Amino acid sequence: MRVIINRQVTAGRPTGVGLYTAGLVRALRRLPGLEVERFPPRWLMNLAALARRARSLSASSGGGSGASSGGSPWRRRLMGLLRRGGEALLLRRFRAACAGSRPDLYHEPNFIPLPSELPTVATVHDLSPLLHPEWHPADRAALYDRRFREGLRQCSHVLADSDCVRQEIIQALGLPAERVTRAYVGIRPELRPLPEDEVGRRLRAMGLPPRYLLYLGTIEPRKNVLRLLRVYCSLPETVRSRWPLLLVGGWGWNAADVAEYLHGEARHRGVMHLGYVADADLPALYNGARALLYPSLYEGFGLPPVEMLACGGAVLASTAGAVAETVGRQAHLIPAEDEDGWRAALLRVVADDEWWRSLRQGAVEAARPYTWENCALATLGVYRKVCGVEGITEKPLAA
Repeated sequence: MRVIINRQVTAGRPTGVGLYTAGLVRALRRLPGLEVERFPPRWLMNLAALARRARSLSASSGGGSGASSGGSPWRRRLMGLLRRGGEALLLRRFRAACAGSRPDLYHEPNFIPLPSELPTVATVHDLSPLLHPEWHPADRAALYDRRFREGLRQCSHVLADSDCVRQEIIQALGLPAERVTRAYVGIRPELRPLPEDEVGRRLRAMGLPPRYLLYLGTIEPRKNVLRLLRVYCSLPETVRSRWPLLLVGGWGWNAADVAEYLHGEARHRGVMHLGYVADADLPALYNGARALLYPSLYEGFGLPPVEMLACGGAVLASTAGAVAETVGRQAHLIPAEDEDGWRAALLRVVADDEWWRSLRQGAVEAARPYTWENCALATLGVYRKVCGVEGITEKPLAA
């Protein structure tokens, strides 16, 4: 069986869907009897990375707010021309690749498939652009409103990152249950418990304190970061001075209110913003944290909490979306908007060593089923179903 996978989203610094695509492709290429063709070619990937960088610069031209207005009218027109030209080039090259290699199936890992006559599988990571358009730039919400449902009609099958998203797809979009399969996302194998002396050495090399609380993720409305900062800043100074809060993640769309509060209040009260951090530094960051704080309003999977568990760490997370499904049996869950609940949990996790140790006990085991091998096996099963090939015998670990 031969499958062509669109890896465009891995151009530049991959986060979220890019990490999913890269991890899945690596695991699929290790499976016997499956040929994986990665599209686009490297030169077109480089162009895509430049285009994403240009869009990012354009979006932040209004003072770092991450707004989608794109700046001046001439800049918006230029970006629109470049986007349409890039889409046309991408589609021409995709059609040429399909004609040349004659794949059996096309997999789109980023929601909306390219037009194709091949049997198509798409991965839908969440439905937030449709269910909560207020959390997204207007142009992105419009794109999903215009093209997402049409793209799903092209699909023979849809993959979802969690049972939560699978049920949303079935109920909100009306897809038959037999056409939607859950395949949990995997964890990078380097995310594991590390020796304490190694963690300390790596933290010192990064210029970080020896103890801290951690938030990891893009800073955007859906992530509920402003509420977390306000709760943290309301803690007693004696607590904040001993347990600074590290924000790890880049600025997303519509983050001006978070930036204003961070620079005006939170930076003076123990909050450090590290921005985007290289993958090689993440194991030490997770291992060194007293707890991961994840107050998101909605998630299709919620990768950082699972990664923190894989490192043997304590997790305080919201009850939103798929988070309760993926880490709820291990993490301490708090409603996303319950500021009193978050404040109490933060105070307890830094003061109550016995409770903190109980959150860590069994964390690695709870994360163990979330592997790229399991994700690839579930995905291959969908490929075989779509192409009418005899089913596989391998069984993924239970989640």
